[in-house]
Amino acid sequence: MKTYPRSDRVSTRIREEISNVLTRGVKDPRLNNITITDVKMNRDLKKARVYYCLLGDESQKKDAENGLKSALGFMKREVASRLGLRYMPEIKFLFDESFDYSSKIDKIFDTINKKEYPGL
Repeated sequence: MKTYPRSDRVSTRIREEISNVLTRGVKDPRLNNITITDVKMNRDLKKARVYYCLLGDESQKKDAENGLKSALGFMKREVASRLGLRYMPEIKFLFDESFDYSSKIDKIFDTINKKEYPGL
């Protein structure tokens, strides 16, 4: 039986803890509707790319990005204390475009279906 690499286990824990900190610890209203979708770690556990999504317009996405930047230090301290790692990885937040992309694809399929099957 093959075990999961340590980087996968740590990334899962980081995703869970950042989600917990966002819902319970951060009071910034710009971060209310953020969902952490994934965390990708380097094998040496020095860098973590944290992907998030947010339903909203471009100004809300920009506000969320600024809110994440301002809360980064607090979140790193909280996550580090909860995980007990020797070194806390450098965290970089990236907007997850896949949800916007899938929404566009769904709209295209809806348009096609309405043209082919007007009664639906």
